[in-house]
Amino acid sequence: MRYELRIYEPQEGRAEALRQRFEQHVLRIFPRHGIEVVGVFAPEPADGRLCYLTRFPDGAASEAAWARFNADAEWRDIKAASEREAGGPLMKAQSVTVLAALRPELALG
Repeated sequence: MRYELRIYEPQEGRAEALRQRFEQHVLRIFPRHGIEVVGVFAPEPADGRLCYLTRFPDGAASEAAWARFNADAEWRDIKAASEREAGGPLMKAQSVTVLAALRPELALG
């Protein structure tokens, strides 16, 4: 299994808009592209970042799923509309850390 920890850093003043777009739209679209979300988190104390963990069978499945998601017409329309409404991009930066269980029995699920 391949796990990916993704952290989105919002543009100043756009954390709530980023969170809402993720919860209302992205989480609904991910499954149709094979993106399994294991959990969604926020740092404590809250600093506006959005963190989530995904799971894939392997690296090839991850790459294919992300390519399908990024090409999804509905996602592209939602992203464009939310950025028009906010006056620019919602996300300042993102990081992706690929994780592997130390041993199979220590993996989630």
